[in-house]
Amino acid sequence: MKLAEKRIVAAVVLAVPAVWRAAVAQEDAATATMQEVVVSASRIDASEPLDSRRLGAASLAPYRAATSDSARLLDGLPGVSLYGAGGVSSLPVIRGLADDRIRIQVDGMDLVSSCANHMNPPLSYIDPTHVGSVSLFAGVTPVSAGGDSIAGTILVGAPPPAFAKTGEGTHRQGQAGAFYRSNGSARGANLSATVANEMFSANYSGSTAQAGNYSAGDHFKAAGPSDGTTVWLAGDEVGSSSYKSENQSLSFALRHAEHLLELKFGYQHIPYQGFPNQRMDMTLNDSQQVNLRYLGQYPWGSLEARAYHDQTRHKMNFLEDKLQTIGTMRNPAGMPMETKGTTTGATLKAEIVFSERDLFRVGSEVLKYHLDDWWEPISPVVAMPMAGMKGSTFWNINDGQRNRFDVYGEWEARWSEQWLSQLGLRSSTVAMDTGNVQGYNTPYYGNPANPSSIPGAFNYQDHQKTDHNVDLAALLRFTPSAEQTFEAGLARKTRSPNLYERYAWSTNNPMAMSMVNWFGDGNGYVGNLELKPEVAHTVSASASWHDATGERWGVTVSPYYTHVEDYVDALRCSGGTGMSPCQGSNLTRSDGFVYLQFVNQSARLYGADVSGHFPLLQDGAVGSVRMTAVVSYVRGTNTETDDNLYHIMPLNAKLALVQRSGNWTNTVEGVLVGAKSEVSQVRNELATSGYGLLNLRSSYEWKQLRIDLGVENVFDRFYESPLGGAYLGQRPMVYGTAVPGTGRSIYAGLNLRF
Repeated sequence: MKLAEKRIVAAVVLAVPAVWRAAVAQEDAATATMQEVVVSASRIDASEPLDSRRLGAASLAPYRAATSDSARLLDGLPGVSLYGAGGVSSLPVIRGLADDRIRIQVDGMDLVSSCANHMNPPLSYIDPTHVGSVSLFAGVTPVSAGGDSIAGTILVGAPPPAFAKTGEGTHRQGQAGAFYRSNGSARGANLSATVANEMFSANYSGSTAQAGNYSAGDHFKAAGPSDGTTVWLAGDEVGSSSYKSENQSLSFALRHAEHLLELKFGYQHIPYQGFPNQRMDMTLNDSQQVNLRYLGQYPWGSLEARAYHDQTRHKMNFLEDKLQTIGTMRNPAGMPMETKGTTTGATLKAEIVFSERDLFRVGSEVLKYHLDDWWEPISPVVAMPMAGMKGSTFWNINDGQRNRFDVYGEWEARWSEQWLSQLGLRSSTVAMDTGNVQGYNTPYYGNPANPSSIPGAFNYQDHQKTDHNVDLAALLRFTPSAEQTFEAGLARKTRSPNLYERYAWSTNNPMAMSMVNWFGDGNGYVGNLELKPEVAHTVSASASWHDATGERWGVTVSPYYTHVEDYVDALRCSGGTGMSPCQGSNLTRSDGFVYLQFVNQSARLYGADVSGHFPLLQDGAVGSVRMTAVVSYVRGTNTETDDNLYHIMPLNAKLALVQRSGNWTNTVEGVLVGAKSEVSQVRNELATSGYGLLNLRSSYEWKQLRIDLGVENVFDRFYESPLGGAYLGQRPMVYGTAVPGTGRSIYAGLNLRF
């Protein structure tokens, strides 16, 4: 353990007794009886926007055996789709806006992708078997849930700590599970165990998942070895899609009446993860996390405080599907690339019940993020055909810093049984900076101390940037009866650029530009020091018709419109010196990979989400049967160039029949996706055809045992994933093939509670 880590752990340990004594000292003697700590009052839940969604343990259970990617637990929620990536690293999209444009919290921590390809997004740090709840805020997100994002918010958390009931003594509980999926021979296991009394709880959770390359529904390329390698790939095998992931956590919790204190330690080890739409693969991702939270209920409301620290070490190189021979020599070094990211955050927030009508939420947040991204040179002998990669260490991001400080206030008023309003304001300051950079060698890149060279020109400029951002959100809800709810909202939301968007600098090496790409399109990107923050203006409305409880039947329609000022899009780069990829046909090429620079433009997105559930049969001979449906449409355009925005999901729908009888639950699900023809011309995005899939799921629960069985893509249909990106899973990496979706996969999962 390094000195910095030791200091953090020591500070946490020393702080626990003081915080706990302060909490107990404020406790009223009348509430000395142990009670369940309430995280959110029912009134707060009732005021969440209609286009928000919450998924609890029961809703998530049927999907855990079918995926090792926590982002896929959100697939099927209204307005949500997924960028294709590695097997445990999909990137969620909310209404056409993805990745850093979404605020994603894992157990209350704002984690950051420490990778130029965003191979380690926040949701990759928690295994699906450890997810206890998921909350989605789309449309007009309350400022108390937003911040540094323009799309919405996703909150994912582990199950809450368990305590013994009054008089129970020592409480012990746990669960163990395993799964197998035929496609890619995916398998894994998980274990969780808790020991607790009425005041103290300790939990250990661990999981592992592993898979080989998956297969598409049909051949989409010729069978044979990946060019320059010894690895044979079948015609339907998607290269560089294998993975292995291990996650462990240890948590402790103290409870006294209305106060809860939690301390969690997390560790992740991913020895490898292939990326079929990237030129590189993940060869290591190690993360250590410390997360401390206090939650207390008081006569005036509730108070929550959190402090956390994450340290990630990430490496990229080629897995066997891409590790080629250079000339007549094997290239054992590949192209090593490493990053080290450190995130330290703290939050303090309160919910104050001011009167029967008025509720106030106030809070402050601090997030400090540091990133180093460097690439070791290849030895001169091996690198002779790649002279630009020998010499010294290439610094892509050197001493990058992105620090954020926010304060917010939110007023919620229930004017009557029918009318509720919510008004919020958030102020955010984002300070960014980075150090000087250098290329692999002076002959190829130029002297980094010379302002006329590529790295020197970057070093000569002022890197320090400070953004002062303001978010506003207003929501009005009208409930004329127990069967109808109508809602409308306005929001102004902001996001400052990430470190790569501002500080990626190399323009004279196509390899270096291609390494900056979290879009999966095979293109190369360079940053822009002059980027401004994105400002999104959103108008959203929702109408819901349902039975008095909302459980039996319901229909919700949510149209929306968003205009984004200074949207961070891309333009083809031009000019450059030496062998710059920005020269030649880069401006006019329409059938190949291109090189781009991030720029501020303007964008427009609009669409609608429709969801509903209806009973078809109640307590019949086959039990109960109900139908569920989700339909989503989004259209996105760049209003300056009239081009289509990249990776916009076409019209899509999920329809399902769910039958329940006794301990059995059976589901027949149809997935319908339209053709993707409105593509980004500046990126040479690939069009895809429409398709339909059939999925079957079945589960049986008996006492502490749960069994899940299912078949995805029953008819082994071949299809191209609309958001899967360009296929780069093997050599040669040729433009024109989209990453195909997964073929038929039969899976089984077993979970035992004890």
